[in-house]
Amino acid sequence: PIPSGAVSVRQAVLFMVLLALIGFLVLIQFNLFAVGVGAASLILVAIYPFMKRITYWPQFVLGLTFNWGALLGWATVQGDIGAPALVLYVAGILWTLGYDTIYAHQDKEDDLIVGIKSSALKLGDDTRPWLFVFYVGAMVLIGVSGFLMQLSWPFYVALGLATIQAGWQAANVDIDDPDDCLRKFKSNRLFGWLLLAGLILGHIV
Repeated sequence: PIPSGAVSVRQAVLFMVLLALIGFLVLIQFNLFAVGVGAASLILVAIYPFMKRITYWPQFVLGLTFNWGALLGWATVQGDIGAPALVLYVAGILWTLGYDTIYAHQDKEDDLIVGIKSSALKLGDDTRPWLFVFYVGAMVLIGVSGFLMQLSWPFYVALGLATIQAGWQAANVDIDDPDDCLRKFKSNRLFGWLLLAGLILGHIV
């Protein structure tokens, strides 16, 4: 939107400030430990936009940033950071490496032109087996996290369905078709809904 002129830099800055204020108002409702955990995420938020200029693994830094909510959510409820949250955090990072590598394959030609980096460029034709590595690692760790939280059987049913969905992504994505990459990336909404349902049902059943 900014390069196209649909949104000015001034408008973008004002919008970002507005969102930051809303986020701050939400954060200060939590306990002091959670407020500190939330504030710490700003370090990752600040450095992530520069990572494509520095490393072929900006997706890893994105995973560190996006999945901070696993730590913050736990800290908000429990007042600390427990093992299930840490395991879930690492699982989320692996999940992000998978879906955002798929997403990055849409942009690889443009990235080469402008000289920035991504896991898609790093992995290239070896992307598919690495997607299985990322997703299998994520599934195992999500399962470990659920076990540590003593979730009941619906969680594992949902995890099984999510595993099938992730495997479908890795097996069928066409990394040379931007439209297909976008479809597979967007399909992670289903993956996320399945896990959310499993977490809720595994806790109440």
